[in-house]
Amino acid sequence: MKKRVARLMALSMAAAMTASLAGCGGDSGSGSGSGNDGGSKDSGGASGGDKEIVYWNIGTESPDKDVITKAVEKFNSETDSGYTVTSIPTQNDTYKEKLVVAMSSGECPDMYSCWSGGPMYEYIDSGFGQPIDDLFNASDIKDKLMESAVGQATYNGKIYAVPYQNVSMSGIFYNKEMFDKYKLEEPKTLKELEKICDTLKENDITPFALANSSKWTGSMYYMNLAARYGGLEPFQNAVAGEGKFTDECFIKAGEKIQEWVEAGYFPDGVNSLSEDDGQAKQLMYQETAGMLLCGSWYTGTFATDSAEFYEKIGWFPFPAIEESDADASIMIGTVGDQFLVFNCEGEKLEAAFECAEAHLSDEVIDFEVENGKIPPVLGIEEKLTDSITKEVVEAANNASEIQLWYDQYLPPAVATAHLDGLQEVFGLTKTPQEAQEAMQKAMDEYLANKAE
Repeated sequence: MKKRVARLMALSMAAAMTASLAGCGGDSGSGSGSGNDGGSKDSGGASGGDKEIVYWNIGTESPDKDVITKAVEKFNSETDSGYTVTSIPTQNDTYKEKLVVAMSSGECPDMYSCWSGGPMYEYIDSGFGQPIDDLFNASDIKDKLMESAVGQATYNGKIYAVPYQNVSMSGIFYNKEMFDKYKLEEPKTLKELEKICDTLKENDITPFALANSSKWTGSMYYMNLAARYGGLEPFQNAVAGEGKFTDECFIKAGEKIQEWVEAGYFPDGVNSLSEDDGQAKQLMYQETAGMLLCGSWYTGTFATDSAEFYEKIGWFPFPAIEESDADASIMIGTVGDQFLVFNCEGEKLEAAFECAEAHLSDEVIDFEVENGKIPPVLGIEEKLTDSITKEVVEAANNASEIQLWYDQYLPPAVATAHLDGLQEVFGLTKTPQEAQEAMQKAMDEYLANKAE
């Protein structure tokens, strides 16, 4: 009981921090796609009635909204369970706060979508996730999902979640017409990337479209730079308490970001721009920015927003750093991206799991592929026709290792310290050394509390 109360208190503190951030310049806007399709509604209690399964997710915009709607409609129209799933979508950053607030109040929806890693483990430890090994092993999806995706759904030797949406790798999207105009080629090294940035700057084009009020968007740059400078061992050692987040590769990553800020590689007021409001992608659409570093889910975003504009888009993985011996095949991302976790038991759990299976049905998988998504299922490359999604899967298949996003992998308090400090690094209000010392302090406190 003491552990459960402690976990709930930790979740409550995380919620308070998130709410504070949202009130201080972070976006907490409402989802533009929170319509009433597919049995979805905009608000409602966390737990459904006897025959209702409440399903929280972040599918507020296409194509995510359309994929979830299709899966929920399939379940509701075909199930013999007697249950109905009600989908309640909430915009990304607001969702994280909403989920933690509900749990800290001792409530939770019957099933919910979340990211793998530290936060998901906290939800499970707090009692808001049920093991599904028996259901999973008796299901066809056992032989359909990628092994690495199932690995990210596993905690303490038990399966707690169903990965259903997107092999998401970070990489750099770019405007091919713009590159052709200025005789630019996809870079293989960081110096070549910086030459591209300088050429774009000389022609009054912002090199990178970045909206960093959400903070995790800026972390994309940091994670890739740290991996290219030092590989993954420094990060793994720091998490295990055998190393420090003040290692040279982390400091160098922060210094490079500040160098790029001072060189004008990012938009003015980058820390006040909102990813949830689409301010980064708008810079690409307006062609006032030439590149955008983010997760490969942007293939679906670009293609859905404008098929015509998507024809202009190319993609390449983050380039190698010349003076580093780190393996440049390492990718930052996730095999699954969204994971369904269950907070119900008995017949309701069986029905909720059936809805999760619908997310991985052949027709929903084909629909995802048509909309630029890369479901984490075996042989998915054979279904892909889009050139960029093929490149993403190839990079993932060729990667020696795939590092899960820091803010998902790390314990929530450490992730918060990372994101807060890094935003200040982008704002030039904190040095990389100061930011990393704060992150290490949070890690030390977490490890000390864990040991007690």
